[in-house]
Amino acid sequence: MSKHIVITGCSQGLGLALVQGFIDHGHTVFGCARNVQCMAELQERFGDKHFFQAVDVSKPSEVYAWAKNCLERQVKIDLVINNAAIINPSANMWEVEDQQWSDLVDINIKGVFYVSKAFLPSMVASNHGVLVNISSGWGRSTSAEVATYCCSKWAVEGLTRALAQEVPSGVAAIPLNPGIIHTTLLESCFGDGASQFPSPQQWAEDAVPFLLGLSATDNGQPLTVG
Repeated sequence: MSKHIVITGCSQGLGLALVQGFIDHGHTVFGCARNVQCMAELQERFGDKHFFQAVDVSKPSEVYAWAKNCLERQVKIDLVINNAAIINPSANMWEVEDQQWSDLVDINIKGVFYVSKAFLPSMVASNHGVLVNISSGWGRSTSAEVATYCCSKWAVEGLTRALAQEVPSGVAAIPLNPGIIHTTLLESCFGDGASQFPSPQQWAEDAVPFLLGLSATDNGQPLTVG
């Protein structure tokens, strides 16, 4: 059965790979990212069955307007994936610029809150759907020079696991560690060493069926792809 899937941060990396993977499997995708041109290109490429819109997830008014548009197209959403995230340049915590920290919190934490808040009422009302908040290995461990990123992903883990105690039995809230994938975000930390890890497209070959297999029985479980 075809599912209706919402994905944030779908202009590149994991988000874009998921868009292609879900559509290849016959599902309908509603996606967003800040890149206006990329969203227009995805809309033209995949057609009116799908819906792509430029949205800054750190701005609640934009998130809520986009969610309203999505829900007007399909009231029953099967899967929401909070994927949008950034990382600060690698540095000791006290060397991170205030604005860099603020931007990271606005996207990685507040964005997850806004998107979840926008779609959860319809999921709760229908007692159906899975909300996946993308975490990280650094949401369950720590490393030097990525303290701010660790902070944001630990916040995603805590928010999601607590949320799982609030949703009704037919709904699931799941923090998901995607594993280590060769993305521009990873390159900012690992440099050339990032190339030894799977590409987003390779990762999506396993991630898409994994995500499609999630259900209410997985509620609150801190999962990892693979």
